[in-house]
Amino acid sequence: MFRLFKYLGEHKAAVVAVIVLLVIQAYCDLSLPSYTSDIVDVGIQQKGIEYAVPEVMRADTMEQIGWFLTKEETERLTASYEQGEEGIQRLAVKDEKTLKELEDLLGLPFVILLQMGESEEMTPEMLKAMIDGNMIDKEQLLRIREEASLQMADQNETMVRQMAALAVEKEYEACGVDIGKHQTSYLIRIGAKMLGLTLLMVAVAIAVGFIASRASAQIGRDLRGRVFDKVISFSNKEINEFSTASLITRSTNDIQQVQMVSVMILRMVIYAPIIGIGGIVKVARTRTGMDWIIAVAVVVIICIVALLMAAAMPKFKQMQTLVDRLNLVSREILTGIPVIRAFSREKVEEERFDRANKDLMGTQLFTNRVMTVMMPVMMLIMNGITVAIVWFGAQGIDAGNLQVGDMMAFITYTMQIVMAFLMITMISVMLPRAGVAADRIEEILNTEPVICDKEKVADGRIGQMRGVLEFKDVSFRYPGADENALEHISFKAEPGKTTAIIGSTGCGKSTLIQLIPRFYDVTEGQITVDGIDVRDLSQEKLRSCLGYVPQKGVLFSGTIESNLKYGGEEISDETMKEAARIAQAETFIEEKPEGYGSEIAQGGTNVSGGQKQRLSIARAIAKKPEIFLFDDSFSALDYKTDAALRKQLHEKLQDAAIVIVAQRISTILHADQIIVLDDGKIAGIGSHEQLLKECEAYQEIARSQLSTAELSGKGGF
Repeated sequence: MFRLFKYLGEHKAAVVAVIVLLVIQAYCDLSLPSYTSDIVDVGIQQKGIEYAVPEVMRADTMEQIGWFLTKEETERLTASYEQGEEGIQRLAVKDEKTLKELEDLLGLPFVILLQMGESEEMTPEMLKAMIDGNMIDKEQLLRIREEASLQMADQNETMVRQMAALAVEKEYEACGVDIGKHQTSYLIRIGAKMLGLTLLMVAVAIAVGFIASRASAQIGRDLRGRVFDKVISFSNKEINEFSTASLITRSTNDIQQVQMVSVMILRMVIYAPIIGIGGIVKVARTRTGMDWIIAVAVVVIICIVALLMAAAMPKFKQMQTLVDRLNLVSREILTGIPVIRAFSREKVEEERFDRANKDLMGTQLFTNRVMTVMMPVMMLIMNGITVAIVWFGAQGIDAGNLQVGDMMAFITYTMQIVMAFLMITMISVMLPRAGVAADRIEEILNTEPVICDKEKVADGRIGQMRGVLEFKDVSFRYPGADENALEHISFKAEPGKTTAIIGSTGCGKSTLIQLIPRFYDVTEGQITVDGIDVRDLSQEKLRSCLGYVPQKGVLFSGTIESNLKYGGEEISDETMKEAARIAQAETFIEEKPEGYGSEIAQGGTNVSGGQKQRLSIARAIAKKPEIFLFDDSFSALDYKTDAALRKQLHEKLQDAAIVIVAQRISTILHADQIIVLDDGKIAGIGSHEQLLKECEAYQEIARSQLSTAELSGKGGF
């Protein structure tokens, strides 16, 4: 699973940018509930009076407040206001820190004056008369403030602030301030801030989505490129170990899983802890006394997630293997449809596909049910939390310990915290499958092909390549096999000469051919080209001098021209057409309406087997290699075309060494040397006439294919 973060680490700039943007988004998201609380508590309940510090105040009110302040506090109060018109004092400070300090200073005196104004026993006017008559001194006034502070110690700070705000409201009315206008101005100001934060959050979310999508797409692109490059370098051994179906799944489905989860990590996994921690900090600052509700909810969520993941995790590990299996079955059925129909096995194959399909479906259903169970449980927890907050919050509001806006903000912050855990939970369901996919991708990337170039290759030792191919006591054993497929093979194929290889089915003819381009490496002995071991040459250099035509003709989607020029861009139109003439393909190509521009379907399904073989041969000829390797490449040709093609090869390719694997003796009658293989060993080497006299294995093949006249040399060819 850590490999997912390793892939993201390759795009550090994008990750850093996303983190910065997510912090900004979280700041906006976490600020909105506070502003909502302010709208309810300050904008509605307190008529827009944010601090218990009036912006305008009568001189008489300032004098009355001064009764309950020390000399230093009075001087500080006086310094914070400046003289306005008609005895009105105007607030001269605006910074938040000073306003909060003044609120702490003025709050209690305002509450005392408010209570005195509602009392008949001691009004502000009575107290002023007592002060003017020297009936009460400063020390006694400060004692009144101290006693009031002790009486209000049982009340919440919020209650004191609300009472002070009410006193400020009355002061505004006395000063002629339009309270409605003041309230509207506050609501518009806070609303504008909320709108600005919302727009910023939208812009940031769009930017995060763009960067995350781009980064994940680059991760997918890079992984596909690296996997493809690695697979291209694989020998047949690695291809067989992984299987073609699995390699396709790993190159597509697995990388898609990693790409999708990479987006989720950037957009959700990183954001969840930021918003969760920020929500916890905000909740701690609300001082509602309901923090325990969040703690209980988090513990319950963690327990539920742990139980569900313990049940689902094994299924995620199975899922990708089941996808491999489904792809394998699908590929076999689709490529083998003619055989399936010929043997009337449609029902059997349908059942085989159905089993693979249902196995995958069952696993997917299980994981989907886990998600199905998880979501209602999470919603139940979230709704339960909301009910608990409203229940206990209402009791706090009734007791005067909590404001409605604070309770609303607490609910929002709690939901944000729970949603953070919910996001992590949702992604935790996807992470295991993506982790398995990443492991499977890394398995390919970490596999070193057994066939690779040496650090110092001998390409420089070859000047003008001649094309002398030689096997020197070569033995070969397939990986994991107990016995050799080829033993002690020695022969030389020279330019201008044709070397044919014949033998019974399974004797190792195709294996021998595949050793030359290093599809496999020899177990013992060596194969040389112009006297240099093929293992000392780079694979590119070696294969550039080979014209290989496989046993099964392979064509690529495109046109006839693109297939014939597959050997390189330097192949001219004239060379291409000459190759088609030699391969006896010119006639049927020119019969097509678009000629060489005719489309070739995937796999060459729109041409016959013989045409496919001739196009494959023409493709190799157009490359103009020094050595031709024909691996039973004439099997689909009729005798007339076979003879004409071999005649053209003999006449036109006199400078190249030709190695032909064949099943039919008629194809190799005039070869310069014929190698007879029998159970992986050379049973005879020589011309057709020599082998008829000296090689028993060749005689058996000849008797099974040639007439008596041909065997006696009278039939001609």
